[in-house]
Amino acid sequence: MGSSSLSENSKQQENNGGTFVPNEEDVLQRHVAFFDRNHDGIVYPWETFQGFRAIGCGIMLSTVSAFLINAALSRKTRQGKFPSLLFPVEVKNIHKAKHGSDSGVYDNEGRFVPSKFEEIFEKHAHTYPNALTSDELMGMLKANRDPKDYAGWLAAYTEWKILYVLCKDKNGLLQKDTVRAVYDGSLFERMEKENSGGDKKKDVV
Repeated sequence: MGSSSLSENSKQQENNGGTFVPNEEDVLQRHVAFFDRNHDGIVYPWETFQGFRAIGCGIMLSTVSAFLINAALSRKTRQGKFPSLLFPVEVKNIHKAKHGSDSGVYDNEGRFVPSKFEEIFEKHAHTYPNALTSDELMGMLKANRDPKDYAGWLAAYTEWKILYVLCKDKNGLLQKDTVRAVYDGSLFERMEKENSGGDKKKDVV
């Protein structure tokens, strides 16, 4: 599917009774849409905060993440529009905010690239074929670094470190199915259900 098709799908999404529905082909949209708490296609900092709290993050981490994420992504997803101090992020344009030094699992249109996903474990899962240890995760992050892309290094480290702390199993392993679920956002939905039973929120700051 080309970029023109994705654009047409975005228009259809916006006209779906006022509710934004992520493009099925755009897995990055589905990943980010979890944080669009009122389903209007725009993620504000308070929604990012609510999303982080919903998956079990502490107040401090949720607050810092909401500010940094929205501040970093707002202008990139709203190119050509006047800057807003509310730092809104437009879900339909989230592919424009892809950072460097990443795994390449999302392509430039936000679609899932299976070969790049498999590459994560083929190259870096040395102890177990379908899981990453903490050291293997750090090795992957270092291998993905683009020269002098300090912002990309920090973004990738933060994303994966939070995922590891929240989702590692009792043996300290990040399982392959968990990583796969985070790419399309289904992991967030599962974590929200697990935390909705009144469990104490985890503070991973």
